[in-house]
Amino acid sequence: MPFSAKRHIAPITAAVALSLTLSACGSGMALTTQRTQGYELSQDALAQIRPGQSQTLVTTVLGSPQVTNSFGEETAYYYIQTKIDRTAFGMETIKDRTVLAVYFDKNKKVVDKAVYGAKDGKVIAIQSRRTASFGIDRSFLESLLASI
Repeated sequence: MPFSAKRHIAPITAAVALSLTLSACGSGMALTTQRTQGYELSQDALAQIRPGQSQTLVTTVLGSPQVTNSFGEETAYYYIQTKIDRTAFGMETIKDRTVLAVYFDKNKKVVDKAVYGAKDGKVIAIQSRRTASFGIDRSFLESLLASI
């Protein structure tokens, strides 16, 4: 009789362990987390930026820009927001990127603003070619031995 009780306890124990494992998946213990890198661009802050406002007011509302750019006497402030999914294993995937560009005239007043997304950008292929050097390409060890 004790032998048959052990046979019935093993499947019940396995079922309880499986249900505890599956319930942990739905209780917020996800394998990915979402976070925002850079600025948190809210609709309220975007609505406050209007043509004619000063650069200092824009800096007060949005904070210091990540990137500034000058075109002659005109300048532009760029605020970049990137939404990232990060797995429990450290892999990061960019889900969305938004760039707010605020353009100023020579009097440091807002002329225009634009919001750019990933669909507005261009993919640039990075070249991995090396520039040929004159002479012999040597490793560090070969250079060290050649100098003796």
